[in-house]
Amino acid sequence: MIETLFPNVDWPKMWEATVETIYMTVLSTFFTLVIGLVLGVLLFLSSPGQLWANKFANIVTGAFVNIFRSIPFIILIILLIPFTKFLLGTIRGPDAALPALIIGAAPFYGRMVLIALQEIDKGVIEAAKSMGAKTRTIIFKVLLPESMPALVSGITVTSIALVGYTAMAGIIGAGGLGTLAFLDGFQRNRGDVTLAATIIILIIVFIIQFIGDFAVKKLDKR
Repeated sequence: MIETLFPNVDWPKMWEATVETIYMTVLSTFFTLVIGLVLGVLLFLSSPGQLWANKFANIVTGAFVNIFRSIPFIILIILLIPFTKFLLGTIRGPDAALPALIIGAAPFYGRMVLIALQEIDKGVIEAAKSMGAKTRTIIFKVLLPESMPALVSGITVTSIALVGYTAMAGIIGAGGLGTLAFLDGFQRNRGDVTLAATIIILIIVFIIQFIGDFAVKKLDKR
């Protein structure tokens, strides 16, 4: 029946593209999580009234976040082609898509981290300060644990956006389901290939959302 519905689909090739999409999504989500946390915490701590209050650092970090999260992803990929080629020696393949994916998503997640930290009860932070807690202790024992449900929810939204970004990166030959849907589906007028790639992308998104919702429910003690 599947062969009847999708007569032009090369399933081994589709599986290979699926693995490439998952590879790009997992790696870029990991580095986005790390860099986004650093950006968000830095934005929070350098803001007025916080532990590292510093107007210059806050403006520079805020400008970096605002600029890179505002550039449309497809344009960002093109702008980063020289950087990607310098870094990896090629602009094609799943690895070549990673710099653009991470640089495009980390500032977006950094802003979500900032919002999550701003919602923490100030009394909790003040209590930790009054007990003589060091900055590192406040970050890892107060800020991150208190905002964990929002942070997990934020990285879930970001990783789903990254799945969409990997599909867009396929237009310039990054590999994955986006490339397959564009080259084998759209350019060769094979609608069933595009449809099959779209269905698999939707399944990946649903799985990420399910895992994210499950984790948030476990972490949220309210």
